[in-house]
Parts: sequence; C-alpha cells; structure tokens
Amino acid sequence: MTTLPDRPNTALVILDVQNGAVEGAYERDAVIARIRSLVDRARSEGVPVIWAQHSDEEHLPYGSEAWQYVPELVREPSEALIAKQYADAFEETQLEEALAAAGVGRLVVAGAQTDECIRSTIHGAMVRGYDVTLVGDAHTTEDLSDWGAPTPDKVIAHTNLYWDNHRAPGRTAAVVPAADVAFSSR
Repeated sequence: MTTLPDRPNTALVILDVQNGAVEGAYERDAVIARIRSLVDRARSEGVPVIWAQHSDEEHLPYGSEAWQYVPELVREPSEALIAKQYADAFEETQLEEALAAAGVGRLVVAGAQTDECIRSTIHGAMVRGYDVTLVGDAHTTEDLSDWGAPTPDKVIAHTNLYWDNHRAPGRTAAVVPAADVAFSSR
C-alpha cells in the first residue's frame, strides 16, 4: 500500500520507447506490442497514461529522429508527456506533479532501457512512496555484453527477479506479465 496519502489511483508509466533507445533492443517488436496493448487497456479503463521521453546530446538529441517515440506508440494529446534528462524520470521533471494531480499512488511501469531508466525510475518511485508494479515482459534493453554486461535476457530476468522480491515499509513492489496487469487492483 502506498505511503502517499489520498492517492488511490494507478497510472501506466511508459519510459523512453524512443527510436534511438529501442533500435536493436532485445525482443523489440514483442515488447512494443505488449506496451501498446497495455496503453489500449489503460485508456479503456480510464487509467492515466504518462509518457517519459529522454533526451541527451550524445544518443537522443532533442527533436532528432532518435529522440522520437516509436511509430507503433502514439500519445493522446490529453496524456502527460514528461521530458527528462536523467535515468530516474522523477529527477528534475514534472512527473511528481502529474502523478499528484491525478491522485496516483501506484505505478505500472514499462519501457526502456531495463538496466538504466527502468531500474532508476522504479527505485526512484519506491523511495518517494509509490507502490510499483514492473511489467515483466514489457521492458527491454540493448545488448551491452561487449562491455562486460550480461546479455539482455539476463538483465531483464535479473531485474524481474530482484524487483519481485523488493520491499519497503508501507510500499509494495511486484512484477507481472502484461496479460495479468490489473490497473484497478491495489
């Protein structure tokens, strides 16, 4: 249960599913299809969908083709778009304000990249008092094994393993497959 008072609602948070972030990502098309299904379900259930969009000069320059969201995912004009420059989508952004305005105390998180922005944001949410559900088959990353990282399948599996066992006082963490996400369940 969230430690944030008067925040009974859930939001779907989509992180950085941008052309440059998911180009060549592990199981890219299947992950994006699951995210699209989640977005459709959230919209049909009246659940806020919040989009985060990363920019940095080296990999995702603001306004570039790499910076754009993938064409398979289209944000509705009424849905919040959070511009970010750090891995944790809460750092120096309007994410907290958007969530507070919607009365959100529970996040359902999907997107990219598992080993950076996904991990940073789910931890950032938990320390700020949110309950956090990671959609275990709707996040992905690129292969960085040439630089000593595990392969993407192992990065994803490890993140799912430790997040499913993560706990904090008054808050919950969970990992569920996209097909089992319950937006109304607390």
